[in-house]
Amino acid sequence: MENETTDFIRQRIQSDLEGDVLSQGVVTRFPPEPNGFLHIGHAKSICLNFGVSEQFAGTTFLRFDDTNPQKESEEFVESIKTDVAWLGFSWGALTHASDYFEQIYQYAEDLIRNGKAYVCSLDAEQMRTSRGTLTEPGTNSPYRDRSAEENLDLLQRMRAGEFADGEHIVRLKIDMASPNINLRDPAIYRIRHITHQRTGDAWCIYPMYDFTHCICDALEGISHSLCTLEFEDHRPLYDWVLDNIELNYHPPQIEFSRLGLEYTVMSKRLLHRLVDEKLVSGWDDPRMPTIAGLRRRGVRAAAIRDFCARIGVTKQDNTVEMNLLDFCIRKDLESSAPRGMGVLEPLKVVLTNFQDDIQLEGPWHAQNADLGSRKLPFSRELWIEQSDFSETPPGKWKRLSPGAMVRLRYAFIIRCDEVEYDGDGNVLQLNCTYFPDSKSGEDTSGLKPKGVVHWVDAKQSVAVEVRDYDRLFNVPNPSAKTFIDDINEQSLRTLHAMVEPAIMALDDQHFQFERQGYFCKDSELPGVFNKTVSLREGF
Repeated sequence: MENETTDFIRQRIQSDLEGDVLSQGVVTRFPPEPNGFLHIGHAKSICLNFGVSEQFAGTTFLRFDDTNPQKESEEFVESIKTDVAWLGFSWGALTHASDYFEQIYQYAEDLIRNGKAYVCSLDAEQMRTSRGTLTEPGTNSPYRDRSAEENLDLLQRMRAGEFADGEHIVRLKIDMASPNINLRDPAIYRIRHITHQRTGDAWCIYPMYDFTHCICDALEGISHSLCTLEFEDHRPLYDWVLDNIELNYHPPQIEFSRLGLEYTVMSKRLLHRLVDEKLVSGWDDPRMPTIAGLRRRGVRAAAIRDFCARIGVTKQDNTVEMNLLDFCIRKDLESSAPRGMGVLEPLKVVLTNFQDDIQLEGPWHAQNADLGSRKLPFSRELWIEQSDFSETPPGKWKRLSPGAMVRLRYAFIIRCDEVEYDGDGNVLQLNCTYFPDSKSGEDTSGLKPKGVVHWVDAKQSVAVEVRDYDRLFNVPNPSAKTFIDDINEQSLRTLHAMVEPAIMALDDQHFQFERQGYFCKDSELPGVFNKTVSLREGF
């Protein structure tokens, strides 16, 4: 296979194929819980699960782990479907854990009949205490030796809704002294009198993830159950359940490192707090690490796929530098995004010896002729960037200052002759001379300005709002305990900018503002541009 990646998971799959142990072919699954929007950490799992199935001519299930209606919603279901499709992947089947609720329940009954599960009536605090610690074994529940008949009766009455939330749970009967706490009689069913977004009020007991996930994998014929490393300690439980129920298929669980990214948080609990406490504008706030937020900021799917490919698949968790993501975003945009001119902090320039309004022309991309060109209106009054003028310029200054000359991009050379001030002593406008024989591409003036600056026409430019984003947090690795204190209060700067009219008329949503960075038209707010990434490293 061309450009085949040879990480340890793909090597394992290749070995299984060559060993003829995959009669059903390669089948993977991406099983998100619909309790929030997906973030870039999920993108790594999406790219892996869908990527290996594509590479080995297999299929991928998109399965919603909808076992906790307390936190889940159809809004999150739809956002997940949108994000997976936007990343460029197609699922072979769309399923839900709730599709299998009856089968999962029957397996619980079978385990009780076989003396391998029981109904426990300890409350939450008693349960926590009895489980022991990492260094001390747990103690058996006083309800562990209930008869199969009593347990079945209690389970059926739980299902019928006779008991309150928390009054009983169903636990597996494994080993309360196991060094792996996950095997100390884990819970597999709890009571939740909550309407489910798909099944309504048909159920008031819901299976736990560790019980549900392995059964769904087996029922769907998943060939390789790919999980992040936090599930490594859960693998013995995954295996125990499948070894103790009447299912003739047992997928292998393989763990890989999860993605950590600097200057952000990946915990859904923390992301929920950011949204719920209105510390951001929503799940798709461009400062969020969510796929929706990155998309709204102007990041394209190809950049995220490239990023996930570059970080690779390993067995060791690590935190990736944000600069790598920025690099992938620039790389994706640099050859295909039209390049126009936008002045973010305008300063007026008046050409005192210019009279007529004219039309100039500039390419949309100097290295990509396929993007064509656009007209640039040019008149007596222009806007340039405030930062492109200095009354007392430092050494090697290559922009405008009193008496100095610069070239206007695609236009003429100008010289600053006079500076006008407002009543507070701030620079109000620059009065300049333009040189008519210095037109770009036709210059016969012999003048040699040191620099080139961008500009827009004052008459025909369009006023827009530019949202300039910085990191959401001040520190590379925000702590879950202090992350609110670590929020960068300067992470959003709003600018009242002027852009050339051709940018507003173009259907393309992504642009480079020359000398400024990459920007995109906001998907929700007309006349608003979001800064996607700077032109060079250093946010």
